Amino acid sequence: MRSEVLTIATGERERVVDVTDQCEAFLATVAEGADGLLHVFVPHATAGLALIETGSGSDADLLDILRDILPPDAGWRHRHGSPGHGRDHVLPAFLSPSVTLPVLGGRLELGTWQRVCLVDTNRDNPYRKVRLSFLSG
Repeated sequence: MRSEVLTIATGERERVVDVTDQCEAFLATVAEGADGLLHVFVPHATAGLALIETGSGSDADLLDILRDILPPDAGWRHRHGSPGHGRDHVLPAFLSPSVTLPVLGGRLELGTWQRVCLVDTNRDNPYRKVRLSFLSG
Protein backbone atom coordinates (compact mmCIF):
# COMPACT_ATOMS: atom_id res chain seq x y z
CA MET A 1 0.00 0.00 0.00
CA ARG A 2 1.23 3.48 -0.86
CA SER A 3 0.19 6.43 1.30
CA GLU A 4 0.64 10.18 1.47
CA VAL A 5 -0.66 12.96 3.72
CA LEU A 6 -1.87 16.25 2.27
CA THR A 7 -2.11 19.45 4.29
CA ILE A 8 -5.10 21.51 3.20
CA ALA A 9 -5.54 25.16 4.20
CA THR A 10 -9.20 25.64 5.07
CA GLY A 11 -8.88 29.00 6.79
CA GLU A 12 -11.13 30.36 9.49
CA ARG A 13 -14.53 29.89 7.83
CA GLU A 14 -16.71 26.98 6.80
CA ARG A 15 -15.38 25.49 3.60
CA VAL A 16 -15.85 22.79 1.04
CA VAL A 17 -12.46 22.10 -0.55
CA ASP A 18 -12.25 20.00 -3.71
CA VAL A 19 -9.30 17.57 -3.36
CA THR A 20 -10.01 15.53 -6.50
CA ASP A 21 -7.03 16.92 -8.40
CA GLN A 22 -4.70 16.07 -5.49
CA CYS A 23 -6.14 12.53 -5.44
CA GLU A 24 -5.49 12.17 -9.18
CA ALA A 25 -1.94 13.57 -8.81
CA PHE A 26 -1.23 11.07 -6.04
CA LEU A 27 -2.52 8.20 -8.20
CA ALA A 28 -0.38 9.38 -11.12
CA THR A 29 2.71 8.83 -8.97
CA VAL A 30 1.76 5.56 -7.25
CA ALA A 31 -0.84 3.62 -9.27
CA GLU A 32 1.26 3.16 -12.43
CA GLY A 33 -1.85 2.40 -14.48
CA ALA A 34 -3.06 -0.27 -12.07
CA ASP A 35 -6.54 -1.04 -10.83
CA GLY A 36 -7.22 -0.84 -7.11
CA LEU A 37 -8.77 1.29 -4.40
CA LEU A 38 -8.07 4.80 -3.20
CA HIS A 39 -8.89 5.36 0.44
CA VAL A 40 -9.26 9.00 1.51
CA PHE A 41 -9.25 9.65 5.26
CA VAL A 42 -9.53 12.85 7.30
CA PRO A 43 -7.98 12.22 10.75
CA HIS A 44 -9.98 14.94 12.48
CA ALA A 45 -13.00 14.79 14.80
CA THR A 46 -14.51 17.89 13.20
CA ALA A 47 -14.36 17.37 9.41
CA GLY A 48 -15.74 14.99 6.82
CA LEU A 49 -15.74 14.07 3.16
CA ALA A 50 -18.41 14.36 0.51
CA LEU A 51 -18.70 13.22 -3.09
CA ILE A 52 -20.55 16.09 -4.74
CA GLU A 53 -20.64 18.32 -7.78
CA THR A 54 -18.78 21.58 -7.19
CA GLY A 55 -18.87 24.94 -8.90
CA SER A 56 -22.62 24.87 -9.49
CA GLY A 57 -23.63 26.02 -6.03
CA SER A 58 -23.83 22.53 -4.54
CA ASP A 59 -20.92 23.21 -2.20
CA ALA A 60 -22.64 26.33 -0.81
CA ASP A 61 -25.94 24.42 -0.64
CA LEU A 62 -24.21 21.71 1.40
CA LEU A 63 -22.90 24.24 3.92
CA ASP A 64 -26.36 25.85 4.12
CA ILE A 65 -28.12 22.55 4.82
CA LEU A 66 -25.50 21.60 7.40
CA ARG A 67 -26.26 24.90 9.18
CA ASP A 68 -29.96 23.99 9.10
CA ILE A 69 -29.44 20.43 10.34
CA LEU A 70 -26.65 21.34 12.80
CA PRO A 71 -27.29 24.96 13.83
CA PRO A 72 -24.28 26.57 15.53
CA ASP A 73 -26.48 28.03 18.27
CA ALA A 74 -28.30 24.80 19.21
CA GLY A 75 -26.96 24.75 22.79
CA TRP A 76 -24.38 22.05 22.20
CA ARG A 77 -23.01 20.35 25.32
CA HIS A 78 -19.54 20.23 23.81
CA ARG A 79 -18.58 23.88 24.38
CA HIS A 80 -14.84 24.46 24.02
CA GLY A 81 -13.61 26.48 21.05
CA SER A 82 -15.52 29.12 19.12
CA PRO A 83 -19.30 29.45 19.54
CA GLY A 84 -21.08 26.53 17.89
CA HIS A 85 -17.98 24.33 17.89
CA GLY A 86 -19.97 21.48 19.44
CA ARG A 87 -21.75 20.96 16.12
CA ASP A 88 -18.39 20.52 14.41
CA HIS A 89 -17.86 17.41 16.54
CA VAL A 90 -21.20 15.99 15.35
CA LEU A 91 -20.45 16.63 11.65
CA PRO A 92 -18.61 13.31 11.06
CA ALA A 93 -21.80 11.45 12.00
CA PHE A 94 -23.36 13.02 8.88
CA LEU A 95 -20.32 13.24 6.58
CA SER A 96 -17.96 10.31 6.95
CA PRO A 97 -14.29 11.03 7.65
CA SER A 98 -13.38 8.46 4.99
CA VAL A 99 -14.31 7.26 1.51
CA THR A 100 -13.00 4.36 -0.56
CA LEU A 101 -13.04 4.87 -4.32
CA PRO A 102 -12.41 2.56 -7.28
CA VAL A 103 -9.31 3.14 -9.39
CA LEU A 104 -9.23 1.74 -12.92
CA GLY A 105 -6.16 2.05 -15.11
CA GLY A 106 -4.54 4.32 -12.52
CA ARG A 107 -7.40 6.85 -12.51
CA LEU A 108 -10.32 7.52 -10.22
CA GLU A 109 -13.55 6.01 -11.46
CA LEU A 110 -15.98 8.80 -10.53
CA GLY A 111 -19.32 9.81 -11.98
CA THR A 112 -19.37 12.66 -14.49
CA TRP A 113 -19.90 15.41 -11.92
CA GLN A 114 -18.57 13.74 -8.77
CA ARG A 115 -15.70 15.43 -6.95
CA VAL A 116 -13.96 14.39 -3.73
CA CYS A 117 -14.43 17.20 -1.22
CA LEU A 118 -13.18 17.95 2.27
CA VAL A 119 -15.94 19.57 4.32
CA ASP A 120 -14.71 21.66 7.24
CA THR A 121 -17.08 23.67 9.43
CA ASN A 122 -14.50 24.14 12.20
CA ARG A 123 -13.26 27.74 12.20
CA ASP A 124 -10.76 26.99 14.99
CA ASN A 125 -8.46 24.80 12.86
CA PRO A 126 -7.20 26.51 9.68
CA TYR A 127 -5.27 23.45 8.39
CA ARG A 128 -6.46 19.88 7.82
CA LYS A 129 -4.67 16.65 7.03
CA VAL A 130 -6.03 14.30 4.41
CA ARG A 131 -4.45 10.84 4.09
CA LEU A 132 -4.52 9.23 0.64
CA SER A 133 -3.79 5.50 0.45
CA PHE A 134 -3.70 3.40 -2.71
CA LEU A 135 -4.17 -0.36 -2.52
CA SER A 136 -3.35 -2.04 -5.81
CA GLY A 137 -5.68 -4.82 -6.93
